[in-house]
Amino acid sequence: MRIGVLDDYQDVARHCGDWNVLGEDARVDFVTEHIPLEERPQRLQPYDVIVAMRERTPFPASLIEQLPNLKLLVTTGARNRAIDVAACRARGIPVCSTRSDPQLAAELAWALIMALYKNVTTNDSATREGIWQPTIGRSLRGTTLGLLGFGKLGQRVGEFGKLFGMEVIAWSPNLTAERCAPFGVQHVSKQELFERSDVVSIHMVLSASTHQIVGAAELAWMKPTSYLVNTSRGPLVDEQALCNALHARRIGGAALDVFEQEPLPLDAAIRHAPNVLLSPHVGYASWQNYQQYYGDAIENILQWRAGTPIRVLED
Repeated sequence: MRIGVLDDYQDVARHCGDWNVLGEDARVDFVTEHIPLEERPQRLQPYDVIVAMRERTPFPASLIEQLPNLKLLVTTGARNRAIDVAACRARGIPVCSTRSDPQLAAELAWALIMALYKNVTTNDSATREGIWQPTIGRSLRGTTLGLLGFGKLGQRVGEFGKLFGMEVIAWSPNLTAERCAPFGVQHVSKQELFERSDVVSIHMVLSASTHQIVGAAELAWMKPTSYLVNTSRGPLVDEQALCNALHARRIGGAALDVFEQEPLPLDAAIRHAPNVLLSPHVGYASWQNYQQYYGDAIENILQWRAGTPIRVLED
């Protein structure tokens, strides 16, 4: 049995699970680089089992059709919108998920907010260059945190904000004042969210209706001192419109953990935008979470071999 563990950029998968329990007949390849689109059919063709790291490598029907040996597909995390589950089901290929810590992205979102308010990266660079106290940070207390999306992650980030004395407001297409009230959060319109917020933090699921839900119009509503933080999905934001706003100094800055294209190309315009903090999509990455991911992936493979697959995705 050949097993491919994909997109292991940090080369941690081999250390985060006991792959030996799969037996001597199991050959496990840990792929630490991202496989280009045109190489995927040939590179993935030998594998009976593929373990995908979240949505780093998409599995549309067109790719699945070119993998005749594939018998099991495991995705880390509870869901994966980059896998055509129906196409796998048509081939009799179970798609199994893993457990994960659902709050990690909220932790990173808050770290990015703090870094923006306190000029962490600017001060670090300046201090290394011998420049002392080049900037003045901002207080969180008394400023307004706007949450674009108010599910579990948005609620958690809102809790952090209230602990620091921030006013917290929220909007999403189906959000109501009744849902916000128990959290002490004010429900506002989309435009009011962008107009009032000192920092907007995005916590929405990507879909056809939310694609580029933050575009030129929304950025134009923001105050020139306000920040935008995205730890959800890159395509929720019109990246070119954000670049334009940053270059024109129409907003105070941004912090991004996710991008339109990942890994982020070297020639991506956002790399050269001013006042932007870039992070390589690590909102879910921690040793503990990786141990959960790969421990569950191994369990999924063992259960599938025993004829009783677990954590099977239905859609």
